[in-house]
Amino acid sequence: MEYRNLGRSGLKVSVVSVGAMTFTEKGWRSAGTMSFSEIQKVVDYALDCGVNFFDTADIYAFGESEILLGKALGKKKNDVIIATKVRGVMDEKDPNKRGLSRLHIMRSVDESLKRLGRDYIDIYQLHWWDNHTPIEETLETLNDLVRAGKVRYIGISDFAGWQIARSVSIQEMKGWSKFISAQMYYSLLGRDIEFEVVPACSELGLGILAWSPLAGGFLTGKYSRDKQIPPDGRYSRMERPFLRFDFDKGYFVVDELKKLAEKYGATVSQVALNWIKSKPFVSSIIVGVRSLEQMKDNIGCIWWDLSKEDIDLLDQITKAPRPYPQWFLDMFADL
Repeated sequence: MEYRNLGRSGLKVSVVSVGAMTFTEKGWRSAGTMSFSEIQKVVDYALDCGVNFFDTADIYAFGESEILLGKALGKKKNDVIIATKVRGVMDEKDPNKRGLSRLHIMRSVDESLKRLGRDYIDIYQLHWWDNHTPIEETLETLNDLVRAGKVRYIGISDFAGWQIARSVSIQEMKGWSKFISAQMYYSLLGRDIEFEVVPACSELGLGILAWSPLAGGFLTGKYSRDKQIPPDGRYSRMERPFLRFDFDKGYFVVDELKKLAEKYGATVSQVALNWIKSKPFVSSIIVGVRSLEQMKDNIGCIWWDLSKEDIDLLDQITKAPRPYPQWFLDMFADL
């Protein structure tokens, strides 16, 4: 297993990590269900392969994911790095059981600790920006949690570049604990973060944790022009509003991935994940699976590397147009 520093911190995380959004026996959104025995197999296999990083959130199945993850890790739960998140609606009737207020964060961290069965959280992440709470209130609360020993490190998820820059600037000015990670959607079909988020994170010392690296399953190779997404499938129900891309381009990319998969004796998924692994700004690739077979397939990307020529090919065919002001700044970068 390859381990990378998470941002500019000294914390080392496995280049492939396990996302626990699918860890639910009851079902949640369109994540489906997994039996606990299957969850246990996935966790045990990941540990045997050297995975040391597991990611969850309080909102995943309304706490069930945290419970099942803690249960599956068992006595090894303090030997690995566990990240969870706060922000989502945990009670539709209570307006204070959501958001990034001091009240909600203080309540939520204790509830997450109880569900995980731990005394501390390795990485506590803001799930997304809260327009209704001053960011200073949120950042001071996180600093207090670090000082109290309930949280070791802090991170963000799904922030815009300017939100990351403003937050870290306040942390630096106040002398508060700084973010070390940014969990963001990143795949061959979703490279938007390269324009603002990646430069901000690189400048400010945050490592990227890539979620949905297979574009919600589209880049597994199971979809093609001849076998398109069924209207009642999981992808149609959930990911499409979240993960937006041109389907014609997507099918073209999958066709190219199939050619590379044949060349390397790998699977389409492994090629797509291997491309992300080649990016130095990515600290860990978070894979979400529903079975041991999927876990084995995904983790197979770590044993080999794409050639520079093939990385460049994938870079080129998935390259997104440079938006303004990036293209303008490029024109005058050397003046």
